[in-house]
Amino acid sequence: MTIELLLGEEWFAVCDRDLLTPGRGVAALLPDGNQAAVFADRHGTLYAVENRDPFTGAYVLSRGLLGSTADGRHFVASPLLKQRFDLATGQCLDDDSVSVPAFTVRAR
Repeated sequence: MTIELLLGEEWFAVCDRDLLTPGRGVAALLPDGNQAAVFADRHGTLYAVENRDPFTGAYVLSRGLLGSTADGRHFVASPLLKQRFDLATGQCLDDDSVSVPAFTVRAR
């Protein structure tokens, strides 16, 4: 099974599903030179956000810790400064003025 991200109007294969360990991320290089951080949570739900931490500029979100808020929002916490990003929307949960792009993900 292959993990694909929707980029514009086309699907782009980023990795094999077997490479995703629940709760851990994988960095994927995209055709435009940017990176995505791809995750599977413990229930098997797939997520992808841009890998670049907007607070530091480092490409590290794929190394972040997954968690969820009391209202059920799943997030990745940056391993550097610990800001949390909603995995569905990319919105920073700690600073409303900051977000990262979130991608539509599928497994085929």
